[in-house]
Amino acid sequence: MKIKKLNIIIALGLVATIGILIVQLIWTYKSFTLEEKKFSQKIHIALLEVARKLYENNGHEFANKDLIQRVSNDYYIVNVNDNIEPKVLEHYLKTEFSKFNIVTDYEYAIYNCESDDMMYGKYISIDDDLKPKKTIEFPKSNELVYYFAIRFPQETSYLISSLRFWFILSFALIVILLVYVYSIYTIIQHKKYSELQRDFINNMTHEFKTPLSSILLASNYLSNQDAIKNDTKLETYTSIITTQGKKLNNHIEKILNIARNDEFALAINPIKIKLLPFLSDIVEPLQLKHENLKIEIDVNANETIFADEFHFTNVVHNLIDNSIKYSEEKPEIKITSTRKDKELKLEFADNGIGIPPKNISFIFDKFHRVSNKKSTEVNGFGLGLFYVKKIVQQHHWKISARNNPNKGLTISITFPNS
Repeated sequence: MKIKKLNIIIALGLVATIGILIVQLIWTYKSFTLEEKKFSQKIHIALLEVARKLYENNGHEFANKDLIQRVSNDYYIVNVNDNIEPKVLEHYLKTEFSKFNIVTDYEYAIYNCESDDMMYGKYISIDDDLKPKKTIEFPKSNELVYYFAIRFPQETSYLISSLRFWFILSFALIVILLVYVYSIYTIIQHKKYSELQRDFINNMTHEFKTPLSSILLASNYLSNQDAIKNDTKLETYTSIITTQGKKLNNHIEKILNIARNDEFALAINPIKIKLLPFLSDIVEPLQLKHENLKIEIDVNANETIFADEFHFTNVVHNLIDNSIKYSEEKPEIKITSTRKDKELKLEFADNGIGIPPKNISFIFDKFHRVSNKKSTEVNGFGLGLFYVKKIVQQHHWKISARNNPNKGLTISITFPNS
């Protein structure tokens, strides 16, 4: 994916997420405002009922004109204009608040005509075990005579608790936004490091190829000289230079191909392959090359798969080559196939040193090599199994590895719908 497309996707995703978050916060604010209005209306109606019952209790006619004043969000004054008994008022307040489902703490005070002061009533808590908080002084009204005041100290927290779902949703969206931003940052950093790594590998390998080509040319020239051919030691040394130079050149080509394939998808051209003759053609020259190598092929003669011939050949070569390299004795490899419904499984089992359980999940990672005695003896960059996994993924197959019960390692390739 080009960097411009990635930036556009990131920008659109970020704008969309922030937009959703803003809309959610606006909805939450409006919901809080609406809930506050509903709470105020319920308080107003409940206090009117309390005032009406106080009038009836005193045997006077009820007049509901301008009885209730809302001084602030949580503070109300009720102008009863009649005698008020504290116990009677408290009973009516509890009754009406319960009727209107007003479940929050409150405190009230009654104006005392004789002392010309507010006589504090009581702090009513919905939790009986909760100790009353320190009371706040109720201000006196100079225009009223018979009235009581009521305050709701927990009104804001009460309203927030009734909108718990909206606040949880808003918090979840904020967390999602933070995770999204962090993920995008990680992706960009990873992409930057991958490009830096690929550029470094390309530059490094190209710089290696120039002197290596000169070394190979010189060694080929030397090997054709009569003086070298007539001297066994010099011929051996020249042969070592040529062999190791070619091996190093193959490693460099492999690194270049891996770096190139990280940027562009591998071109896969699947064809129908008969598995048994295909594997036999690969195994035969390997057995001629390695005298002690024993390979047993237990594959049904009728099994076929669709695969890119070139890349699948490299996959098989890599798996067998690894089994040979990491064997401490005479290499023995068994290639078997099993079928279950439409799924075919091809397994490569060897008698090598195996893999420590803690490392087995990393053997297909790029540049990963298990640290042991054998790995120090074997040349390589840890790209063989990474290449194998990449080819398997390009074909939409599955690959896994497990240690054998007795000795060695088994690599399994699963071909779905084969």
